[in-house]
Amino acid sequence: MKIESVTAHPLRTELETPFAFSQGWVRARCATLVEIRTNDGLVGWGEAFCQGLEAPEISATIIRDCFAWMITGQSPLDTERLWFEMYNRSRDFGRKGSVMAAISAIDTALWDIAGKAYGRPVWQLLGGAFRREVEPYATGFYRVTGQGEAARLVEEAQMHRERGFRFMKVKIGFGVEDDIEVMNAIHAAMEGSGITLMVDANHAYGRAEAVYLGEAMADMGLRWFEEPVVPEDLESYAHLRGRLPMAIAGGENEHGLYGFNALFRSGAVDIAQPDIGSCGGITGMRHIMALAQASGIEVNPHVWGSSVAQAASLQVIAALPDAHHALFARQPILEYDQSAHPFRNDLTTRPMTMKEGRVAIPDAPGLGIEVRRDTVEAYRI
Repeated sequence: MKIESVTAHPLRTELETPFAFSQGWVRARCATLVEIRTNDGLVGWGEAFCQGLEAPEISATIIRDCFAWMITGQSPLDTERLWFEMYNRSRDFGRKGSVMAAISAIDTALWDIAGKAYGRPVWQLLGGAFRREVEPYATGFYRVTGQGEAARLVEEAQMHRERGFRFMKVKIGFGVEDDIEVMNAIHAAMEGSGITLMVDANHAYGRAEAVYLGEAMADMGLRWFEEPVVPEDLESYAHLRGRLPMAIAGGENEHGLYGFNALFRSGAVDIAQPDIGSCGGITGMRHIMALAQASGIEVNPHVWGSSVAQAASLQVIAALPDAHHALFARQPILEYDQSAHPFRNDLTTRPMTMKEGRVAIPDAPGLGIEVRRDTVEAYRI
């Protein structure tokens, strides 16, 4: 079996109602999919994470011009060898960002093919499932006007609670005082209802502001404080980890085993959040999971892509060992984006759904999904 073709599919759809996170306004939802075909008819799908406000054409160009020719004609089952071949060939101009996202998409598609070739889900190829279902958390609380939206965000929290979510991640980073107002209002509204909150600043702050904000939220029982400072500032990450009572999380903007090795060795995070669409794909996740296990660091993947990235993340979460083994060890939770995204609901024939507060992990071969080509063609750039 050989790789016959590698095709990138950049997708975009404009949003009727733009929304903001701390780094800017999201006016369109984008995705970069890769489709790999073999000479015996198997097809694998992967996704490159469009980080921040990245245009999907960037990683699509890298897939096409840097890597497609390199892997064509090779065995799709050589996932580890091909990962290092792509990484080493691009090391001088890659290692981070869109180049790693391109590698991630290709690698995930190769694992999808491998699962289909062996007739097993990816989690089985990764060594077996530690869990067959996972509890999701609602990611949302984006802004539609900017500041002064505490009352509307409380209503959103109440909506997520009514839908059965017990965990919610609130987007902050809109000014320290505005963040405190929002978090005080949401915490007061959810207090006593069994809801656990997390916050995500998307690296909006410097060390002093992050300390001030973290101390203001010290009594809210937060599960984590995500990306308080820019990803390059590992020293401030470590400082916050030693100063604040809640866990410090990060890693969605880190890449590969080398980047995460530096992150872990610096003592920067309690919880690592690699995104399967940019950390190196499923092979990259394997590397990072082993590093984290040896370092005593919890892994809770970041997920903000289409249903392809969701499906791949579910496979990894199934095979993720407990960071700290115990009879009642804390389990990873699945990021479940609640913002508008047709590539999440319409891209596969069986989109991910929550039932009685849980999401089941598929056991069909590969990623366990079937991509709808009509949706790909409808939104393809």
